[in-house]
Order: sequence, then structure tokens, then C-alpha cells
Amino acid sequence: MERVTRKRRWIAVAVAGLVVAVAGLVWFKPWALWVDETVNEALPSAPSAPATATASAAPGGPPAGTPSPAGPVTVARGGFISHEHATTGTVRIVRLADGSHTLRLEGLDTSNGPDLRVWLSDAPVKEGKAGWSVFDDGAYVNLAKLKGNKGDQNYPLPPGVDWSAYPSVSIWCDRFDVSFGAAALARA
Repeated sequence: MERVTRKRRWIAVAVAGLVVAVAGLVWFKPWALWVDETVNEALPSAPSAPATATASAAPGGPPAGTPSPAGPVTVARGGFISHEHATTGTVRIVRLADGSHTLRLEGLDTSNGPDLRVWLSDAPVKEGKAGWSVFDDGAYVNLAKLKGNKGDQNYPLPPGVDWSAYPSVSIWCDRFDVSFGAAALARA
């Protein structure tokens, strides 16, 4: 009788351990660290406005009455620094000919991970561990899920978002509330 009880306890512990192990694998997705997703998007082109058209006063854009540019114009840029994971590349805010803005990542190289996002944030970019988790402390805009951990990619800014109110960009792991890497934006 005691032998049957001991065997049942051992089976219950083994089943519970297996359930915890499977849940941990599903949550952490450790295989993502070894799988790269490369994206190589071209800079988007919006239909060109007629040469005599003028831009409206849009947040972060030129004042009303300023002629529209003929093509994409970089209005801000920055370089990534590493936080939780080694991260390199550049980021640009590009104003398209139609007046809309796109955040462009170029030459991005970071680790893959679960639930990575591209955020605009009002938090300052800090080196080292001090900068790992500051980006969700204030205001931020979650632009989209990161398309790939390597390459060039575009993220349209939502209409009405004043990009100049957010001086930093973070590759943010929403699952673990940590920045993989970040870039401070400076006006071009």
C-alpha cells in the first residue's frame, strides 16, 4: 500500500514538472534567440504632391505654407545602443512627400525574442542596465510588432502622433518589460 502511494506521488510530481517545463518553454520561447528573421524593405514612397502644393501644419512637420518636398526627407535620426541584448543599426524618422511620417530601421541587428515591439518613448536613452526598463515609465507609442531582428524595415507613424514629443526609440520586449536596444533621436 505504501509502495503504491509513493509511486502515485512520484507520478504526480513528474506530471507537474512536465507541465511547468512545457509552460516555461511556451512563455520564454528560447529557440527564438537562435532564429533570425531578416527583413529588407525599401523606403516607402508616397504619391508626390504637385510642385505648387503646400504642406499643412502637421505635428513634427513643416509650418503651413511651406512647399512640400519632392521626396522623402529625414527629419530625425539616431544610432542604437545595446541594452538587454547586443543591438546595432540606425533609426530615422522620414517625412514622405504626402506629409506622413515613417520610422525606418536600417541595418538593424539584434537578438530575436518573444513579443518584440518598436516603441517611440519620451524616456531618455541611458547606457547599461539603467536604461533597460525606463521606456514604459512615461509616455510611449507602440508602433508595431518588430518585423524582424535583422535588416531594414518601415513603421508608419499614426496620423496625429507628434514624433518630436518622443525623443527615443526602443526595441522593447513586451513579455519581459525590457529594452533590447534603444536610440536617441536628434533632429536632422
